[in-house]
Amino acid sequence: MSAALHSDGVVLEIENHVATVTINRPQVMNAVDETTTTRLNEIWDQIENDCDIRVVVLTGAGDRAFCVGADMSAAAVDKTGLQYWADLDPNGFGGLSLRTTLDIPVIARVNGYALGGGMEMVLGADIVVAAESAQFGLTEPRVGRLALDGGISQLVRKIPYTQAMGLLLTGRKAPAAEMSDLGLVNEVVPGAELDAAVDRWVQQILSCAPTSVRAVKQMVTRTTHLSAQDARRVRLPALMDSLDSSDSAEGVLAFQEKRRPVWPGK
Repeated sequence: MSAALHSDGVVLEIENHVATVTINRPQVMNAVDETTTTRLNEIWDQIENDCDIRVVVLTGAGDRAFCVGADMSAAAVDKTGLQYWADLDPNGFGGLSLRTTLDIPVIARVNGYALGGGMEMVLGADIVVAAESAQFGLTEPRVGRLALDGGISQLVRKIPYTQAMGLLLTGRKAPAAEMSDLGLVNEVVPGAELDAAVDRWVQQILSCAPTSVRAVKQMVTRTTHLSAQDARRVRLPALMDSLDSSDSAEGVLAFQEKRRPVWPGK
C-alpha cells in the first residue's frame, strides 16, 4: 500500500508499513511556522492511530537542512518570550519533541542543519542517522530565546552534562561526527549514502515483531521516571498486547521451523 499526502509544508508518504514525514519548506531551510506545526500534529495523531505503520522516518526537503527551528520571519516571532512560553505545544516542537504517546519508532534522517527546534525534534526521535555535512545546535540563546520545547531538559539527559552545557551555553553548532561521539547520533555517513543507511535501520526494525517494538517504545517512554524494578511491574497496554499476541506465537513457530517470521502485527 502506498499513499502520499502533500499539505501545508509537510509531505506524508506511507508505504510498506513505513511512514515518511518530510518538512517541505526548503526555501526557508525547512523552518516551521504555525501552519506547519498544526499539520505536523495532525500527522503524528494519524500515525499514532494507524496500526499498520511500524516505523517513521522524519526528514527535511532538499540537502541543506533537516529543520532550522521556528520560522523567524513568521508572525509568531512577534510574540514576547512570555507569550511564547504560555502558548507552548504540550507535544513539543513540531508536535514531536515532547510527545509521549507515539509508540512507533521514529528515525531522524538528518540531511543538513538541525538547529533550534529542529534539534529538539532530533531529541524526540529514537534513532538518528546523519549525513557527514549535518550540523546540530540549540542556537536559541544567540537570538535571545530559549530551547523550551525539550532542548534544554532533554540534552542534559542524553549526553554528558558538561558536553550538554557546552552546547547549551554557547548556542554553537556541532558537526555530526561530534554528536556521534557524544552518543546522540547512531550513524554518520556521506550524504550520498544517507538513504541506504536509513533503510538499513528501517529494515532491521521491520524484521522485529511489531507488537514487541511498540511495547519496547511504550515501556521506555512511559517509565523513565521509575526505577528498573518498578518499571518492570507496570502493566502497560502495549506490553500486555505483545505478551498475548499472534506475533509472539509466530515468532516461536518460525524459530522452530527455521524460517523468517511473517508478522501478523497483532
